[in-house]
Amino acid sequence: MDQNEPNIKKLILALKWFRWSNLIIIMFGDKKSLKDSERSLISETVSIDGTVNSSGAIDVAGLVKGPVYSKEIVIKETGSISGGVEAETVEIHGHLDGKVSADNVVIGSSGVVKGDIEFSNNLRTENGADIEGYIKKTAAKSKITGDFLFSKSKEEKKKKKNGKPESVVNKDSEALV
Repeated sequence: MDQNEPNIKKLILALKWFRWSNLIIIMFGDKKSLKDSERSLISETVSIDGTVNSSGAIDVAGLVKGPVYSKEIVIKETGSISGGVEAETVEIHGHLDGKVSADNVVIGSSGVVKGDIEFSNNLRTENGADIEGYIKKTAAKSKITGDFLFSKSKEEKKKKKNGKPESVVNKDSEALV
């Protein structure tokens, strides 16, 4: 028996493990390798009922019924969202029925917004844009970063435990949540 044989077996096992681990990453993705520049498309033939979360950019050409949280959201001319949107950048060329919270907001000439708009950096509207709601510039930076998109805070989890509406008060208004 060669004295290098145990080392060769270890090397073969390591190579097999390396091949399988790379295959698993290719099949299921490696979260660390996701790039912010990746874009997702909700096409014209797609309808989503529920919350949409993304760490990248989303182009909406179809229908979304529920809130959308992303780094960048573009609602195409054929796109429609019934629910709030939160992102660093929001472009609306289609229809939005809900609140917008973003650093930068662009409402195109074919864009329709039925809801309030909160922005912290820039708001641009093109001729023909239709807005039905309040517009407010805030000093706060966007809360949209990494883990925020995919996990609720301890406070949010505590609020939902008792199942009763909770009165939330800010300096502008009072609402039931």
